[in-house]
Amino acid sequence: MELGLVGLGKMGGNMRERIRRAGHTVIGYDRNPDLADVHSLEELVGKLKGPRVVWVMVPAGAPTQATVDELAGLLEPGDVVVDGGNSRWTDDEKHAEEFGAKGIGFVDAGVSGGVWGLKNGYALMVGGDAENIAKVQPVFDALKPEGEFGFVHAGKVGAGHFSKMVHNGIEYAMMQAYAEGWELLEKVDSVTDAREVFRSWQEGTVIRSWLLDLAVNALDGDEHLDKLKGYAEDSGEGRWTVEAAIDNAVPLPAITASLFARFASRQDDSPQMKMIAALRNQFGGHAVETK
Repeated sequence: MELGLVGLGKMGGNMRERIRRAGHTVIGYDRNPDLADVHSLEELVGKLKGPRVVWVMVPAGAPTQATVDELAGLLEPGDVVVDGGNSRWTDDEKHAEEFGAKGIGFVDAGVSGGVWGLKNGYALMVGGDAENIAKVQPVFDALKPEGEFGFVHAGKVGAGHFSKMVHNGIEYAMMQAYAEGWELLEKVDSVTDAREVFRSWQEGTVIRSWLLDLAVNALDGDEHLDKLKGYAEDSGEGRWTVEAAIDNAVPLPAITASLFARFASRQDDSPQMKMIAALRNQFGGHAVETK
């Protein structure tokens, strides 16, 4: 089938290649002309035969909204738009309504796989009407990993991105647990090789995972992570997960704590720890460190 793909960055570019390897035609557009097959969204739409499928793979928020607005004026009834970026599920509902008024279908696709997706395939969580998803199914089949799993029609519009958001929230908590365990192993005198302890967990343990494999890869390149600064950004999806938990009265203590740990990483001299140190000194006479 033919696919228009908007956004050819780290993931979009690899997705274009994987889809092409499966025998499909992909016409890609990117603001970077060195990556693009066409020079505008108008040219991209003009090169596709109807009914068209256009996959948007750009950053969430304003870039996605601008792309959606332009496509709404270029596409025709019966065409389908897929948002495969990390948009918030509430935006999906709005976009589906905007496209639906013009007779254009909309599918939201949560995509997981990162830079390894070209080789290993992408896990896909999609939301929308079955009729619209069917029009995109050959592309989903090309992108997913080999085997039975890796693709799910998660529900109605918004379900794909909501599922991916929860996936990323779980990822936050898992990474935090590995990070805390690694720091403790590094800290004690009795453990002389924390990296090899991590490696030993890769087989036969209940905590083995791809994240554990990636942690070992990182430690092989920098055994004590001396080259890195202890700073970690959050993509926004961890925040959305916690906000959704509050809205639905669902307790998420591990995921919430992992998000707050990211915030703590950005403080070289924590104001909270200053207050805790001051209070410990006040009530117990505990020693404090001064600048």
